[in-house]
Amino acid sequence: MAKITTIIDIGSNSMRMVVLEKSSRFAFNLINETRSRVKISEGCYENNGNLQEAPMQRAFNSLQSFLNISKALKSRKIICVATSALRDAPNAKTFIKRIKDELGLNIKVIDGSKEAYFGGVAAMNLIHGDEFVTVDIGGGSTEFAFIRDGKIQKCISLDIGTVRIDELFFSKGDVEGARNFILEKLKEVLASGEEIPSTVVGIGGSIRALSKIIMAKNQYPLDILHGYTYCVDLNDHIFDSILNAKNNQTLKYIGIKKDRFDTIKEGTFIFKTILDELNIKRVITSGAGVREGVYLTDLLRNQNAKFPSNFNVSVKSLLDRFQIDEKQSAYLGRNAGEIFDVLAPMHGLDDRYRLLLVIASKLHSIGKTLNFYKSNDNTFDFILSGLNYDFQHTSRVTIAHIIKFSKKSLPQKRDLDKYKELLPCFENMEWLSFMISLNLLINQDMSNPKVKYKLKDNKLKICLEKSIFIIENEIVKLETPKGLRVKVVCQ
Repeated sequence: MAKITTIIDIGSNSMRMVVLEKSSRFAFNLINETRSRVKISEGCYENNGNLQEAPMQRAFNSLQSFLNISKALKSRKIICVATSALRDAPNAKTFIKRIKDELGLNIKVIDGSKEAYFGGVAAMNLIHGDEFVTVDIGGGSTEFAFIRDGKIQKCISLDIGTVRIDELFFSKGDVEGARNFILEKLKEVLASGEEIPSTVVGIGGSIRALSKIIMAKNQYPLDILHGYTYCVDLNDHIFDSILNAKNNQTLKYIGIKKDRFDTIKEGTFIFKTILDELNIKRVITSGAGVREGVYLTDLLRNQNAKFPSNFNVSVKSLLDRFQIDEKQSAYLGRNAGEIFDVLAPMHGLDDRYRLLLVIASKLHSIGKTLNFYKSNDNTFDFILSGLNYDFQHTSRVTIAHIIKFSKKSLPQKRDLDKYKELLPCFENMEWLSFMISLNLLINQDMSNPKVKYKLKDNKLKICLEKSIFIIENEIVKLETPKGLRVKVVCQ
């Protein structure tokens, strides 16, 4: 696969491009994301599905700019897919031929099932969870992919989208007609034979815009959309406030951005109808969709479009990009696990915190690359946004705090106030802070010393193969959780 790859997705409402750089076999990072609201399907549903001249010209101009960006970033591979608007349009071939002849770009029109599949691949690999259904609301269609046990079970595409609903119903004031239209289409999902999960992974601009409003209304402390989770019943009133908005000024007051005024009501209406009809309890927001799914299908073509078990693309990508020494990283990760295990009788932490401690230990030195001074704070800020994929927000915030407090003194309660709702209890954070601090201290001279740990009567004995003065001198300064004593001995 090319080192730098461009993926373009021509949707009914928006056209989007991502440029991704491969850093190792399965790891990659985003180097550009560009969006243009060309609304290529504008007017088509009132004209027998035919694309209109003005929207086609907007799409042409945007594609020209996309290709300029791709070329400037030295992308060696471009994959362009088109969805509902082009697959429905009788005159789509005319547009596709023009793009090929004048821009040299091949557009692949994908069917609804394939579009749903790509969204499913993105969610399956980049969202934390094993059982959910993706819902991807576009301008012309909505796609569903059922994920169970980490595999895509079924893909369905329905002809319900924001632009289609607007032109066929909302523009005529026929809200009830829109509802009946959607419910009739949803019968295919209900009759699919698939058990409907209680969790939806929401994909698409309308769903992301809704999540931003819900985050703001709930004063959510982390400004990260991907992985944001909320309960449907606790936020019904926010959906209703959007649907009942009298004009754009009201939408602005609610918090809707100007570029969403024309589709947010339709998107909210479609999504709420789906959530109610399928009895969905929880929504996880996905910042990834068809584009990432196309890329991953290509990247993982010999892996059944699935990352290997125990592989996390965010962690590996950061290790690659910051060129963290593999031996140091492996040592700190292994040592973190050993410290966690030996102290388990005292800290009583769930095993998932073991993994978070290991990851924090491997990534802690990123901040030194950014700026040696205050490196823990630098890493903290970067990790909050840098662990892009396959992490719950609670995990991301916990890892960042473990690194921030990897120092001789334990955190104070006031230090955790801002992100309190996303963190484990204060006592657990004390233990995690202590364990990473001990881990880093043991390897302070970067010699990867051989060490064994023994716990007896709440005393942790650190057995070094040979005397290391810097460790013996600093260990006495390390603040320990209540009840724990630490001693260094040389074998």
